[in-house]
Amino acid sequence: MPDRSAVAYFGAGPAPLPTEVLLKGAEAFVNFQDTGLSLVEISHRSQTATQVLTDTKAALTTLLEIPDTHEILFMHGGGSGQFSAVVLNMVAVWVEKRRRESEEETGGDPQRIIERVRKELRDTLSLDYLVTGSWSLKASQEAAKLLEPLGSNFVNVALDSRRSSAGKFDNIPPEDTWNLTPPRTKGGKISAFVYYCDNETVDGVEFPRFPSCLQQRPENPSDEVPVIADMSSNFLSRRVDVSKHAVIFGGAQKNIGITDVTLVIVRKDLLSTQPSSSFLHSVGVWSPPTIFSWPIVAKNNSLYNTMPIFSIWIAGEVMRGLLETHKHRQLAGQEELANMKAKQIYDVLDRYPDVYQIVPNRPVRSRMNICFRVRGGDGAHEKAFLEGAEAQLLQGLKGHRSVGGMRISNYNAVDLARVRRLTAYLETFARDNKP
Repeated sequence: MPDRSAVAYFGAGPAPLPTEVLLKGAEAFVNFQDTGLSLVEISHRSQTATQVLTDTKAALTTLLEIPDTHEILFMHGGGSGQFSAVVLNMVAVWVEKRRRESEEETGGDPQRIIERVRKELRDTLSLDYLVTGSWSLKASQEAAKLLEPLGSNFVNVALDSRRSSAGKFDNIPPEDTWNLTPPRTKGGKISAFVYYCDNETVDGVEFPRFPSCLQQRPENPSDEVPVIADMSSNFLSRRVDVSKHAVIFGGAQKNIGITDVTLVIVRKDLLSTQPSSSFLHSVGVWSPPTIFSWPIVAKNNSLYNTMPIFSIWIAGEVMRGLLETHKHRQLAGQEELANMKAKQIYDVLDRYPDVYQIVPNRPVRSRMNICFRVRGGDGAHEKAFLEGAEAQLLQGLKGHRSVGGMRISNYNAVDLARVRRLTAYLETFARDNKP
């Protein structure tokens, strides 16, 4: 049986964790801080649990330089759960903005307010999605399904990168080709939000930077289109300007920790821009389920129901480890390291184009999930590649079942030594398997 140090794991998620975090976790699983209790046994209402949440929030705030305008939530359901939570919470925000406008303009007549908001909902609601891969596609499909009882024209796929790439998710077209909902000052609808997935785990496509066209400063604050980002698979791998986002979310099981907890960073003003459930229902909109309601989760310090305190503590240990490693450089240091590791891998793949074919176009290549084919996707060669890698304890290299091929997940816990072992194998295999 191999020792842990002998294995280099490149799986896309659940992803590897730093060994030192796992060792601390093993101790906490049996006897946390000499309490005689496992961290999975203590009450989520206890002072210990509250301290775990406080410490993890503090570490994340420091790493991402989260401003006071935003709140950190710990939730259930993974990134996929937030596909629904985003729609239900943000449509509620949209409805409340329309309700407040209608209240002023109708003199506060309750029935007229309901009728007006109901009409605006049918005529002007829009949800903008930038579809650049499998996960943003699933998110847009979830939105359409949730809003289907109201009609079929609410989801605006402002970008579907397959349309310019022969049906493949391998590129992000120029921003001036995106079909975002025009502002109502220009006769357009009223977009509840614009949604993008910063890094597509399945397809290996990553936004190289925050889209400039989403940096809005509308004259009327009610015309703002909040920006929502799924950062599940590149979370804490580079610096992020949180202030440009209304909501950032990510499942923990890639760069942050283990499954069972989802991190949501939400702008505080959204938490107070919510109508009553009865008003939502009166205009034909579902209210968010309680455990997916951001305001309720925030009000209860993420403890409305039993949260996995152990998972949150693991995430906190990972974050504190990053702070200890990079000190005052924080995520700038981790970004530099992630870029260096990705460059070493891509350099080898590019050196042997007859053997390795990288899937995404160069400008949008993911630093986290490096997707490629071996010998044009030839089954025998790809099988041989995986078998050879496994023999050297290089594991988790098989691509997602929906697209096939190979995928190297270069998450934060994959150290430089393991990347060098992998690149040595890539070199050897390429030399031995040239056409």
